[in-house]
Amino acid sequence: MPIEIRSSAWTLDVWQYHARQLLTEIGTGLITASAYDTAWVARLIEQDQDLGEAALEWLYAHQLADGSWGTEEPICYHDRVICTLSALTALARYGRRPHYRRLISNGRTALEDLTLGPTRRLMANPAGATVGFEMLAPALIAEAKELGIFSDQGNRILGRLERQRKLKLAKLKGMQIDRTVTAAFSVEMVGEDLSRVDIDNLPEANGSIAYSPSATAFYLLKIRPGEQTALEYLSRVKKDGAVPYVSPADIFECSWSLWNLALTDWSESLNESCKKHIDMLERAWTPGVGVAAAAGLSLVDGDDTAMAFEALRRWGRTLDTKALLLYESEEHFLCFKLEADPSISTNIHLLSALKGAGYDHSHPSVQKILRFLLANRMANGTWIDKWHLSPYYPTAHAIIACSGYEDEIVEGAVQDLIASQNPDGTWGRLQATAEETAYALQALCAWERHGHPVDEKVLRIGAEWLTQHLDPPYPPLWLGKCLYCPERVVKATILSALGMVFQALGGEL
Repeated sequence: MPIEIRSSAWTLDVWQYHARQLLTEIGTGLITASAYDTAWVARLIEQDQDLGEAALEWLYAHQLADGSWGTEEPICYHDRVICTLSALTALARYGRRPHYRRLISNGRTALEDLTLGPTRRLMANPAGATVGFEMLAPALIAEAKELGIFSDQGNRILGRLERQRKLKLAKLKGMQIDRTVTAAFSVEMVGEDLSRVDIDNLPEANGSIAYSPSATAFYLLKIRPGEQTALEYLSRVKKDGAVPYVSPADIFECSWSLWNLALTDWSESLNESCKKHIDMLERAWTPGVGVAAAAGLSLVDGDDTAMAFEALRRWGRTLDTKALLLYESEEHFLCFKLEADPSISTNIHLLSALKGAGYDHSHPSVQKILRFLLANRMANGTWIDKWHLSPYYPTAHAIIACSGYEDEIVEGAVQDLIASQNPDGTWGRLQATAEETAYALQALCAWERHGHPVDEKVLRIGAEWLTQHLDPPYPPLWLGKCLYCPERVVKATILSALGMVFQALGGEL
């Protein structure tokens, strides 16, 4: 029987109950539905009628009030534009039932409104564009123009993106996209130019293209129609007609969840419940290389490698640091090889991993990351990142990594956290959210643990609000091809914050 949480009843037993329950659930990588990817799957109606019709009906049921598709809250214009373009082109080409006509009409109006003068709105997202936006949007725009459902963009920002895409593709001349390069995840960007694709070396063993439903749907549409393993993959990952932007993501979900839970002093009480997850991470680890976001995925990366390293280390497994140093470049550390835009949070996570491995803060690799963080710090002392809409995510993780190690670099961020708390105890870039509140509380508790006093009231009122907002749904704040939420990771973050505050207050929450 579920335990009811009240602020006066928050105890070790309550925390352990919810943490252990979460640990029975993690492992598949629960990601919220993606309108962008679902629209790509809808195009497969002629190859798999059930799959395609279910996706079309999901789009029908999830058009927003203004006629667009994407996340209702928070509003992110890159998300709205890419999801609406994807849904509208799919419906215009394959939505032949009469009740889809109204959706298409409303979608056209919404898309024109979104792109009428969107420069300020598209540039308003401090974290930048969604993944691959500058390559994916122009390909969809070209199709929408061909279908007669979108006007020429001329010198407006989306029109300029079309020209930028052509220039970028020209730079990739001679390069073949296979499963080992990040472009595989957004292979639909090539449009009709299949000469850029190494067809035989593109699919993963599970039938997907880079574990991306949209990339897999494109593969079925343009490269190998009817490929059974690809269709079976999409059937496995769909839920209620929709698909997520990536699936599975088991390494990501386990690593981030265990990392969060390990921040509490209660983590040892979870040893038995964590063992199977730690064993799984250890099996997935390749010495000198690290891990990907999912077991079996070819695209290994520095972010998942750093977080898996930390989770394994904190639960007593021994690894060398060769895999961490593999991602070191001249000026910073990489998330993926050949990336043009470095990730703040990846560098923070690698800093934390090097710190945990015993590297002194004077080590050249550590100093490289610290210089990178200083160079990219905002005026208020905080950070933004390309993988998350909220500055509280990278900023909190920077405070956790630097507390007791390189305090000066995060002192301004700590003061900004305290100053930006809302009167009800919450935090949020646009509105109060449990996820962002949890990040702030984690960071302040980590700061307090290393000898820096934090007003007890700041922690208490935040945690009391958080106890009443423990469970999903949570607003999608993570940046993929569109906005998404890894619900179990967020739940682990909230549980971690509550456990840390309880301990900081001496067991008096």
